[in-house]
Amino acid sequence: MTLRTITPETVRRLAIRRQHLDADRPPATAEGILGVARNLGCLQLDPISAVARSHTLVVFSRVGAYDLKLLDKLQWEDRALFEYWAHVASIVLTEDFPIYHKRMRDYCTGVDGWSESVRQWVKTNQALHDFILKDITANGARLSRELEADGLHPEGWVSSGWTSGRNVSRMLDFLWSSGTIMVAGRKGGQKVWDLTERFLPEWTPKDEWDERQVTYAAAQRAIRALGAATPQQIKVHFIRGRYPDLPAVLADLETDGLVQRVKVDGDKRTWYVHTADLPLLGAVEDGDFRGRTVLLSPFDNLICDRKRTEELWNFYYRIEIYVPADKREYGYYVLPILHGDRFIGRIDPTYDKKSQTLRINAVYAEADAPKNKATVRAVKGAIEELGTFLKAKQITYTERIPKGWEGVKA
Repeated sequence: MTLRTITPETVRRLAIRRQHLDADRPPATAEGILGVARNLGCLQLDPISAVARSHTLVVFSRVGAYDLKLLDKLQWEDRALFEYWAHVASIVLTEDFPIYHKRMRDYCTGVDGWSESVRQWVKTNQALHDFILKDITANGARLSRELEADGLHPEGWVSSGWTSGRNVSRMLDFLWSSGTIMVAGRKGGQKVWDLTERFLPEWTPKDEWDERQVTYAAAQRAIRALGAATPQQIKVHFIRGRYPDLPAVLADLETDGLVQRVKVDGDKRTWYVHTADLPLLGAVEDGDFRGRTVLLSPFDNLICDRKRTEELWNFYYRIEIYVPADKREYGYYVLPILHGDRFIGRIDPTYDKKSQTLRINAVYAEADAPKNKATVRAVKGAIEELGTFLKAKQITYTERIPKGWEGVKA
């Protein structure tokens, strides 16, 4: 069988359209935001908020400036979203619960050394395990600090080694990973914990899938989010590293008419496209693509696979948060600039909530970035839109602006 051949440009544009980063934006409504989460599969959580929390930026990049209360409503009131482990700790879809339920059931039951260490630790701290569950069951949703309050628990739960000084938080993490409790809200950045059975809505699918069923469903989520993907790219996306028997499952998906193999010009690997996206693929090939200029979170779904980002966009991007300040090439929390179907630069911003000031510490242009007035206006507009989302009263710039882009700060 002769496989359909597509160009790298088509792969880039298909990914951008599938991830809502083209000019056809979803509405900045609860329904629009839920649609974004559904098509991305997950929104990565990260505690760093030099500009804003990463998951809020990911949504902003798709729908524009929106009311953060809409995302809170989806998560804490509608409970259409919840926090769990996808490729990392993320906000995920309640409708996908069977995918995560498998990991919950299997947590700490494996045969590797890590699982054995966790099992032994929990066994040693069984009294703490029981105390936390009893407390939450009796008193309802609880903040971490309430469970750690002096005098609330006996003995102080002191241990040594890798859990020293943080037994309560480590046990909460265990109970969360095993699906016993969930994050039921947040107060001032602190997690509020409650029993999973009380948090999840009644309509939550509770099917207990086996490994093959999880891979069957998750692989489709990954392929659709990526637009087109190789098996290796699937493996590191969405539920990274948890795709057992992927080659056989991909064969089943193809037999079942749910995915189709394609070739990419200049690439010897086999790629997969979901058959539901074949009409969109055809439209992109026919030139139906309208890009826009948008800033992305360092943890954005489009670029979380750094190798794929380099291969498709020839854009090298690494987070320099843990690099000493004097050794950083670009900055602490740098946002890439997507312009159409290319990455043309990046900005180094910080946001001061007290003064409501968005500070642009530097703007960088890629070597082949266009320097025309339309591009400069587009970059300036993307920065101003970020300011609107943050409710910034002012945007300030340093002199670190690339030659030809001076108009960005005009």
